[in-house]
Amino acid sequence: MRKWLTVSVLIYFLYGLFVYWYIYMGADSALPTQFQGGSADPNTFMNSRELVLSGEYSRLRDFLYFITAPFEWFIFFVILVIGFSRKIQHWSEGISRFFVIQTAVYVFWLSFIVTLCAFPIEWMRYKISLSYHITTQSFAGWMKDQLIDFWVNYAFMILIVAVLYGLIRKFSRKWWLFAWVLSIPFSLFLMFIQPVLIDPLYNEFTPLKNKELETKILAIAEKADIPAEHVFEVNMSEKTNALNAYVTGIGDNSRIVLWDTTLNKLSEEEILFIMAHEMGHYVMKHIYVGIAGYLVLTLIGLYLINRLMNFSIRRFGHILNITEKQQLASLPLFLMLLGMLTFASDPFSNIISRHQEKDADLYAIEMTENPEAAVNTFQELTKAGLSEVNPPGLVKIFRYSHPTILERITYLEEWGNGKPEK
Repeated sequence: MRKWLTVSVLIYFLYGLFVYWYIYMGADSALPTQFQGGSADPNTFMNSRELVLSGEYSRLRDFLYFITAPFEWFIFFVILVIGFSRKIQHWSEGISRFFVIQTAVYVFWLSFIVTLCAFPIEWMRYKISLSYHITTQSFAGWMKDQLIDFWVNYAFMILIVAVLYGLIRKFSRKWWLFAWVLSIPFSLFLMFIQPVLIDPLYNEFTPLKNKELETKILAIAEKADIPAEHVFEVNMSEKTNALNAYVTGIGDNSRIVLWDTTLNKLSEEEILFIMAHEMGHYVMKHIYVGIAGYLVLTLIGLYLINRLMNFSIRRFGHILNITEKQQLASLPLFLMLLGMLTFASDPFSNIISRHQEKDADLYAIEMTENPEAAVNTFQELTKAGLSEVNPPGLVKIFRYSHPTILERITYLEEWGNGKPEK
């Protein structure tokens, strides 16, 4: 056990050193010469203080992302190796003979331990965001959201784990296929209830007060054939200075939502461009493409997890304190493998997402025919979020589900010059 823990700590330390070197010394995020002095050059729309803060905040945020991504895997590994997962299973089995209750007890303690271990990192993220004035939320408000996260995730985890391990116990070889089939209606159900049940737990949603703006937004929505009768605004200024807007939900539960920060900081033309962009996703069925892509990745992921769990238990079961995958004690292994595969698939998901975002940008500019407002919007988004215009390569590959600001401003300007590139 000591040998495996020592090796894992050493690997994690060396990984951290590489990430630090890449983010702070090895990566190149300088703007190419041909774009300097143009609309995408932060020197043309950010002051010297904003430029400094943007560089500092972006590097800190990227460093924390890459460092913390494998941290949860490390926690799961330690829980397995020291035998704590097996002990939690024994506790849950001693409390009740009913599997659902055993699952509820086991999932609670596993979730509690992981949340407790990850809390210092989450708190650090909060403090950094607060110090750079991205977050405006009080500590009490932040803690409230953390508690809501814990209990919402816990409720869903009980259901998911109970069904998942019920399938593993009944269909040892093909459980992954049955789990995937059940994930289809479950994913659609989550998308349907999120706007009306889950999102309001975190923020207050009210009809848009600016009725003149709402009329213009709904006119665009009508062209896009979006079944919406109202536009909602959400009081995100209590939590952040960042800007955002989105169309969420499916079918009759579709909602058009604007953050109040967006309403306060952008002009009407810029807001209409953002809303046209979000509606572009709806028109081009990106939400359904996303669901299809998610389901394909889920099928492949569950299959690989099944194979990898079988191999890991057969080869390293004595180290991980697991004898068979049907045990609840194997859940940390499942979650560790899921995290690794998700991280590995992020670059592919991001490629598709960036393509969709570009299409939505071009749809929005065709709808609004206002390239100046579009460019100003991306400049304001950069300033509000202290984002990098041209992030390092690995950061873009793993973190950017949207094109970089440099790319977005460049192809919008090409549209304005009569050279759209899809």
